[in-house]
Amino acid sequence: MPARFRALVTVLCAVVLGALLPATAAHAENRTVQGGRLDWGIKSSFQSYVTGPVAKGSYSLTGGAATVGGSAFRFHSASGSYDGDTGAFRAAFAGGVRFAGHPAGDGTNQLELTISRPTVSISGSSGTLFVDVVGKAKDTGAVTTSRQVPFAVLFLGGIDMRGGGASVALDNLPATLTAQGAAAFAGYYTAGTPLDPVSLSADVRAPAPKKEPSATPGDASTSPDAKGKTAGGEIRDGAVDWGVRRTFREYVTGEIARGAWTLAAGAQDGGALFRFPGGTGTFEDGTLTAAFRGEVRFTGADGLDLRLAAVRATVKDGEGTLYADVASPDLTAGKVALVTFAAEDLEPADGLVAVTEAPAKLTARGAEAFGGMYQEGTEMDPVSLAVALTDDATLPALPDLGSAPAASASARPKAAPETSAGPVAHATGDSGIPALPVGIAAGALSLVAAALGVAATRRRHARTAASASPADEG
Repeated sequence: MPARFRALVTVLCAVVLGALLPATAAHAENRTVQGGRLDWGIKSSFQSYVTGPVAKGSYSLTGGAATVGGSAFRFHSASGSYDGDTGAFRAAFAGGVRFAGHPAGDGTNQLELTISRPTVSISGSSGTLFVDVVGKAKDTGAVTTSRQVPFAVLFLGGIDMRGGGASVALDNLPATLTAQGAAAFAGYYTAGTPLDPVSLSADVRAPAPKKEPSATPGDASTSPDAKGKTAGGEIRDGAVDWGVRRTFREYVTGEIARGAWTLAAGAQDGGALFRFPGGTGTFEDGTLTAAFRGEVRFTGADGLDLRLAAVRATVKDGEGTLYADVASPDLTAGKVALVTFAAEDLEPADGLVAVTEAPAKLTARGAEAFGGMYQEGTEMDPVSLAVALTDDATLPALPDLGSAPAASASARPKAAPETSAGPVAHATGDSGIPALPVGIAAGALSLVAAALGVAATRRRHARTAASASPADEG
C-alpha cells in the first residue's frame, strides 16, 4: 500500500477510535451515589403491636434515623453506585430502629429487635433490601447479630432504571419478607409476608477524579503521635447534635399543634436532630466548656412557642450538661440547664473529642422550659457533640438527606426523541459532552473501508502492469 494511503487509513482509524473509546469508557464507569434518604415503616402492624397494650413496649432511633409521616422511619446519607446504562443501582443508608417490648421483671425485654443500615440493590426488574439485624428469639431468648441480611424482595413494577439524571427516586416499592429475613425477624413472621413499601431518593454524581499520590511526605515533627492524641487546649471548632425529643417534634408537626420549627443563627436541620455549630471554648484533662451558635424555635396551636438559643455544654467528672437560653410562655431565662448526659473517659483522638448519642435526661429547669409537658428525669433525645482541638481534625458529618425528590418519584427517564429512522443514537456522558453519534462513527468507518478498497485496487493494477515474480508477489 502506498505511503499516502497508509497515512490516510491511520488518521481515519485514529479519529474513529479517539471518538468512540472515551464514550465507551464513560458509560462503563459507574457513577457515585452520595446523599439521600430511604423511608420505610418496616411493618406498621408490628409497630402497633410493640407499642400497644399487649407488648407494652416502644421503639428508639439510632444513628441519626428519623420518623416521617404517620408510621415510616427515615434513613439517611445514601452511598453507593449507579450505572445509568444498565440500571444497576446499589445504595446503603445510615441509621437504625430498636424495638423493645414485653418487659420482664429484671429490667430486660422479651422482645428486642434492632434493624439498621438498610441497603437497596437493584438489577433488572426486581431488587433486594439488605439490613443489619440484632434480634432476640421469642422462644429461647437467644440474641443473634446478622450483617446485611437479604431481608426483603422489592418489586419495581416495570420501572426502567436506566437513565442519566442527577438523582434516582423510587416511590412505594412493594416489599416481601424473604426466608432469611423471616429467620432474622426472630420468627415473628413467615417468608412471603408483605412488609411496608419502600421509598427512596438518592443523588447521583459523576465519578470523582483520581487523586495523585503526594510526592513529598508530611513533616513528622508536626504530625500527631502514633495514637493521634493531643493533650487538649483551645477548641478550634465544634458542634452539638441534639433532636430535643422525637415525640415532641412529632407533636409540634402533628394534628394537635399543627405547628413547625424554624432555624436561625446558623443552626442546621439533620432530619432527626438539630446541629448547633461553631464551637468555641476549652478542653483540658477531661473537662470541657464550650459554646455553640444557632437557635431553634417551635411554634404551634394553643400558644406553643419555645425558643432555644446560645447552646452551651460542659463536662466535668464524667457528667455533661447541655444549656440554652430559653424563651417560652412559661420560662424566659439565660443559660438554663436543659439535660444531663454521661460523658465518661473523654480523651482526644486525632485531635477530636467526641460524645456519641449519650442518653440524656431532662432537668427540673428543663421541665419548666417545656411548661410541665415532661417531668424531671424524662428521657430526651441523646446528645452528640464533637470539638476539634487541631485545625486538621474533622467533625462528624451531619446526616445527608440529599436533594428533595422530584414530584413524580420514578427512575424512568424521559423517552428519547424519535425520527423516521428510529430513536436518535446520542448518549450524553458524565462530562455533559455528547458522545460521538453512532451514525457519524459508521460514516467514518465507511471512509476507512473505502480507502482500503482504493488501495487494494491500485495494488492489483500495479501487479498487472509489472512483471509477475515471486519477489513481486511477496
